[in-house]
Amino acid sequence: MSDNKEKFHPALSITNVKSIIPITLDNETGQYHSWAALFTVQLCVHNLLDHIFPPTEEAAKAAYEKEKAADPALWKRLDAAILQWIYATISSDLLHAILFKDDSPQAAWNHLETLFHDNKGSRATQLEEELAAMNFENFSSIDAYCNHVKSLSDRLADVDAPVTNSRLVPKLTGGWPDSYSGVVDYIQNQDPLPSFENCRSRLKLRERTIKTAAAKESGGVAALVTTTNGSHYNPPIDGHNSSHGQNNKDKNRRKNNRGGNGQNNRSRNKNGGFGGGGSSSGTGNGSYNPQQRWQPPPGLSPWAAWQQP
Repeated sequence: MSDNKEKFHPALSITNVKSIIPITLDNETGQYHSWAALFTVQLCVHNLLDHIFPPTEEAAKAAYEKEKAADPALWKRLDAAILQWIYATISSDLLHAILFKDDSPQAAWNHLETLFHDNKGSRATQLEEELAAMNFENFSSIDAYCNHVKSLSDRLADVDAPVTNSRLVPKLTGGWPDSYSGVVDYIQNQDPLPSFENCRSRLKLRERTIKTAAAKESGGVAALVTTTNGSHYNPPIDGHNSSHGQNNKDKNRRKNNRGGNGQNNRSRNKNGGFGGGGSSSGTGNGSYNPQQRWQPPPGLSPWAAWQQP
């Protein structure tokens, strides 16, 4: 009964291959080199390389045929699983281009390779022109720029036109802004030239330095603006303090007015008193007291001034 038990392979448990191969291959981006590298790693992990790249040596070929004949059903299921991985990680246009009934993973792989590697001479010329026309100002960051340079270099290698390090580094370090001139001069004056990865690392370090300096400068300007604006106006803490200040102003104004009235009264008293016809007896000490009632001169009735002659 155990002989009839269906064998199971770990590759059959994979349900989301896009989490393992996160690149979707298409004609526009031209990431065949990266896609093929990731796919090959996946095949190696599950020991399935023979399903796409059959061995050519006699000893390895004999072992391959023996394994295939030992369990044809399992081999067929693994072929179907690999085809499923290929179909799930390519664009719809490519899928329609390579989709055939009862196809094998080896045949599907060869179809894709032909689509991306045919007309090598023309492809190499186009890629060389694109690499020569690249400019850092057209990219948002050093990572984006370096990734595109590397992608073009890999695609040129796929069409049998590899770019040597002595050509790649000058291209990588050409056409940079003045703020990168120091690190660019250092790289270009090295003999031999540093590797692509080393150049990328130095450029990234310079990019971080520039961003840090810009952040500090913008922070200092913001603090200066805040301080300057704060010195113009100090708002009251609450409405009570505002009204209290206004009341103090009103009190000071009344005090000043009262002081002015006293000065005027004193000058009047010196010139003959207040309402006393030039005598100081009406006010006693010659100063005006608003609480003191008016008194007639001695010997004169209070009503005498109102009697008819």
